[in-house]
Order: sequence, then C-alpha cells, then structure tokens
Amino acid sequence: MTRSAPPTAAGRRYRVAVVPAGTWGTALALVLADNGHEVRLWHRDAGVVAGINRERVNPRHLTEVRLPENVTATTSLAAAVVDADMVVLVPASAAFRELAAQLAPLLTPHQLLLSATKGLEPDTHRRMSQLLAAYVPDVAERTAVLSGPNFAVEVARRLPTSTVIAAERRQVAELFQTLFFNPNFRVYINPDVIGVELAGSLKNVLAIGVGMAHGYGLGFNTAAAIITRGIAEITRLGLALGAHPLTFAGLAGLGDIVLTCTSDLSRNRRAGVLLGQGKRLVEILEQRSMTVEGVRTAKAAFELAQRLDCEVPIIEQIYRVLYEGKPIAAAVRCLMERTQKPEIEAAFLDGLQEIDFQQW
Repeated sequence: MTRSAPPTAAGRRYRVAVVPAGTWGTALALVLADNGHEVRLWHRDAGVVAGINRERVNPRHLTEVRLPENVTATTSLAAAVVDADMVVLVPASAAFRELAAQLAPLLTPHQLLLSATKGLEPDTHRRMSQLLAAYVPDVAERTAVLSGPNFAVEVARRLPTSTVIAAERRQVAELFQTLFFNPNFRVYINPDVIGVELAGSLKNVLAIGVGMAHGYGLGFNTAAAIITRGIAEITRLGLALGAHPLTFAGLAGLGDIVLTCTSDLSRNRRAGVLLGQGKRLVEILEQRSMTVEGVRTAKAAFELAQRLDCEVPIIEQIYRVLYEGKPIAAAVRCLMERTQKPEIEAAFLDGLQEIDFQQW
C-alpha cells in the first residue's frame, strides 16, 4: 500500500462513516455533526435507520437526543463507507472481528480508521486494533484508537468531556483530534496505542470488582484499594506488552478507571454490585440490556497475564469469582493475605526511562 498523507482537518468538512449506530456510535456521530461533518450511520435494523432519517432520532439508543440533518443512516454497510474519508468502528468487542471482516473488502487504501471499542478478544487476547490489522493489510499507519472517561449519554448531552486518541503516526492522531475537538469534547493525543487500548479494556474488569465490593458491603477503603492497586496491575501488564507507564495515569487509564468504578451509570459496576448482593452471573447477563464488557475481558486479561508471567492478583480474583464461582469473601482473603510487598516497583521506574515519547 502506498503511504497516504492525509490533509489537516481544520476548516474542512469530511464524510465520516460510523458503524454501527449503537449508543456510543450515535453519541460520536453527534460530536462529528456538531463539527459540521457529513456523518453516515450504519445499522442492520431498518426501523432504526428509518427513525434516524425521518424522525431525526435513534429509536433504540439515546432516544432523547435529536440528530441534525447532516447525520443520515443506512442498512447497507457498503453505502455507509463507499466514499467516506474516515470510518469509525464502535461495535461491542464481541462483534468487532465480524465487522472487521465485513469491512475489509469495502475499504480503500486511503481511508483512515478509528476504533472506539474497548475490550480484548477472549481466545486470542488481541486488542481491537490488532483484530482490524488481521483483515486490513498495512492498516497500522492509518489507524487510531479512542478511549477515555466518556459515558455516551453525557457526551450526547454535550456535557464537558475529555478523551484521548492514540495512533502510531502523529499526523493521523492530530487529524482525528481536530475532527472531534469542540468546546464540549476536548481531545488529547498519545503515541501509545497499546497502553490506551489496554487501559480502556481492563478498567471494566476493575469496575466489576469495585461493584462487587460495594454490593458485598466492604466499604470505601476496599474500593479505593481495588482502584489503586488495580492501576498498578494494569500498568504492570502494559509494560510487559510494550506500553508506557504514564499512559495509565492519564485519561485512558486513571480517568476512565475512576469514572467506571465510581459511577452508577457504569454497567460493569452495576453488574458487580448485583454479584456482590448474591445474584448469579448468568441471571445478571440475561437481565442486562447492554453488554457487560468486563466479563469477557476478565478472562482475556487473566489468560494474557498468565502467558506473560505477569502478576495480577486483583484481576485473577475477579476472574475466579466470575468464572469459577469463588466466594467473594474467599477472594478478598486471598488478596489481603498475600506476601508483603513494596508499593513502587523498579519495573515502573525503568519503564519511564526506556520509552522516549519525544521520538513520536
């Protein structure tokens, strides 16, 4: 593929495909539309498409939000992306591989791609950009990822929000930054694709753990410990994969972890609360109208850590509660009775010196 040189986004209108038109996709479409871009939403359901095109409302997601005229919808994936300058992928992580396979033959070499999906594939332990790369040749140089403390409903209400976009090529990151940036949606850029994706995925696992602690009545001290030491585990795993430790102190790391672990809007936290109250996981998943991403990600994260020989005791205990039915009290006891350790590990400090962001 010939290396493309995308123009700057400032002052230019772009055609952007957003697939699919779920809750997060609809919210991001609204941000893009507010910035004057032509947005095409894709959804399999003809009723959803008709509602967007005729009533200017997505009848299934964010139903209280009116969509402007520069947002249109289609049931045809090919029609959505045919002459788009950029394609934004926002499926649930479980559907990402299928969508990537469907999209691959429809894409041109000059279209830029943005993944806004958080998760790891359970069997392969791959991040979403890695799944995309499996179907689209030489995709890394024109792909970015978006993550951060971003509840879709608050973005759609135009409440002040910050996010981070990471890409291997700075020009691609800056283009997407300008594409989305507006007074309600502040965008930062970062060269650490691995760290941004990993943090955005694993925060859902911690949110389930914090929710379990709350539902079980363990108090705020326990929640704070899960968040803080959970960040240490995610950082440790990130370093093993080549991420930069500072990413986990930023929006995709600390910011998203605090949001997802402390807000009742978080479906992962809500699922954890129900588990802590004694509900069975299968019942919780059947009752939830939206995907609880952290359940799948907990399995992938635990297995990935085992493969890398990386110590992640909190993630391990959350996995064992979810998949082995381990009692929460026993999981807490395992964590509290572990061998005494220092808080700051040498590997973290070494990681700060090994990676030079100035080379981006």
